[in-house]
Amino acid sequence: MLLEDYRNERLRKLEEIRTKGIEPYPSKTERNTKIAEIVNHFDEKKGQEVCIAGRIVAIRSFGKLVFLKVRDYSGEVQIFMRGVKEGVPQDSFGVSDIRLLDVGDFIEAKGVVDKSQTGEISVFSDYVRLLAKSLRPLPEKFTNKEERYRRRYVDMNVNAEVRERLVRRSKFWQATRDFMNKHGFIEINIPVLEHTTGGADAQPFVTHMNALDEDFYLRISHELPLKRLLGGGFEKVYDIGPRFRNEGVDDEHLPEHIAFEAYAAYENYEDGMKFYEEMIKYVCKETWGTLKFNVSGFEIDLDCEWPRYKYADLLKEKYGVNVFNPDRERLIKILLENWGADDLKREDFVKKLENTTTPHLIDDVWKLIRKTSAGPYWVVEEPLSLSPLAKKSAENPLVTERFHPVIAGTEMGNGFSELNDPLDQLARFEEQQAARDAGDKEAQMLDKDFVEMLEYGMPPACGWGNSERNFWLLEGVSGREAVPFPLIKSRED
Repeated sequence: MLLEDYRNERLRKLEEIRTKGIEPYPSKTERNTKIAEIVNHFDEKKGQEVCIAGRIVAIRSFGKLVFLKVRDYSGEVQIFMRGVKEGVPQDSFGVSDIRLLDVGDFIEAKGVVDKSQTGEISVFSDYVRLLAKSLRPLPEKFTNKEERYRRRYVDMNVNAEVRERLVRRSKFWQATRDFMNKHGFIEINIPVLEHTTGGADAQPFVTHMNALDEDFYLRISHELPLKRLLGGGFEKVYDIGPRFRNEGVDDEHLPEHIAFEAYAAYENYEDGMKFYEEMIKYVCKETWGTLKFNVSGFEIDLDCEWPRYKYADLLKEKYGVNVFNPDRERLIKILLENWGADDLKREDFVKKLENTTTPHLIDDVWKLIRKTSAGPYWVVEEPLSLSPLAKKSAENPLVTERFHPVIAGTEMGNGFSELNDPLDQLARFEEQQAARDAGDKEAQMLDKDFVEMLEYGMPPACGWGNSERNFWLLEGVSGREAVPFPLIKSRED
C-alpha cells in the first residue's frame, strides 16, 4: 500500500471513532505508573492495579484475545486483553473494537500486573482508551540519511540509538554545569543579538530588528559580553547556549551549535590548563563512564597528565615553517601538496589560497598536523597574529599565553590569558578591522564599547571555550547526527 492509502484508511477509522462519540485526542490521562517501574520491579508490582500510557508498537489479535505491545519513554510492556461482554466505558475500546486502533496510536490502559502463560510481564486489561490517533504509519526501518534528518521525530522512534545519543548529549552539558557550579562559577545568559560581534574568526549572520530599525548580528562567540561581566565586578562566570557562524556544513561544523565559555578573574593560562583538563575528564566520565575512546581511527586515553607542545615548534619540526617570519609561497606550496580530492576543485583551492591571509595560511598548515595527532596534548603559545584577544607571553612577545587541547585530530577547546590592556586591544582590533575592510569576512570587528570597558579596568583573567563538537567527536558521529534537528535545505512533500 502507498502512504496515501494507509493514511486514508486511518482517516476512515478516525471518522468511525468520532461517530461512536469517542474523542480521539483527549487532553487528560490517568497514567500513574511508568512501564520501567513494572518491568524493573515486577515482584513489587505483581497483583497491583496500574494505569500506563504509551505508543502501540505491535498488535496481535486471536479472536477474543488481544496482545498489545506498548512503549513509553522508559520501556516496553505487553497489554493482555480478554473479551468482556459488558462494562467497557463509553470512551474506551474493548477487544471487539481493537480493529479501530493501529500501530503508532497512543493509548492508556488500566489493569493488573502479572505474567502471561509464556512468562511475559504483562498488564491484564479488559479495555484501553485512545489518547492520540496516528494517521501515518511508522516505518519498520528508516536508514535514508536525508529523510532521517528531515523527519527526526520518526528517526527517534525507529532508531532508538538516536534518542539515547541525545540523552548523553544532555548529560554532557549537565556535567559541564555541575563541574563549573561546584567550582564557584555563576551561569549568566548573555544576549544572542549584538550590535558588534566578535570573539572568533567567523562570518556572522545578520538580522534586522524592526523595533529599533537596526541590523543586528547573531553572536559568533560568548566572549566579549562575558568579559564585560568581569569588568562589572564578577569573578567567575560562564554561559552555555547557541552561537551562529555563517559557514559551511561538514562533520565538524554546523552554522548553529551549542557552545560553552567561561572566564575566571585573577587566573592565567597555566591555571586554566590544569582546571580544564580536570573538567574534560570529569565530563567524559559522567557522560560515557570512561576516559578511553576509539574515535576516527585513534585510540585515546585521557587518563594521564597531558604534555604541552609549542605551536611554533610543531610547525618547524614538521614542515620547516617559521611562524615568526613566514614564507607565504612556502605555506601555499605545503597546502597544495596536501590537497585532497574531497576538497575544493584544485583550481578553486588555488584561488582560495591566493585570497587567504598569511596568518590563516599558517593556521591551515597547523591543521594538517592536528588532523594526524591522537593526543591528548596541549598546544601552547600561538602566534600573536592569530590571537587578537589573548595576552602576550612575558618571555616572548611574538606569542600569546594561549592553549588548545588536541584530541583525536581536533582542537577540543580554546583558552588563554585574557588581554586587558585597552591600548594593546585597540591596536589589535584596528588590525583586524583593516583585514576585514580589505575583504577578510572572518576577521574580527572593531568593538569600541569593549575597549571602553577595558579602559574602566578589567582584572587579569583566564578564559576558555568549547563547543558541542567535543561531544560529536567522542560520540564518534558527525555534527548533524548528534543534534536533535539538523539544518537541511527545505523541501515540501
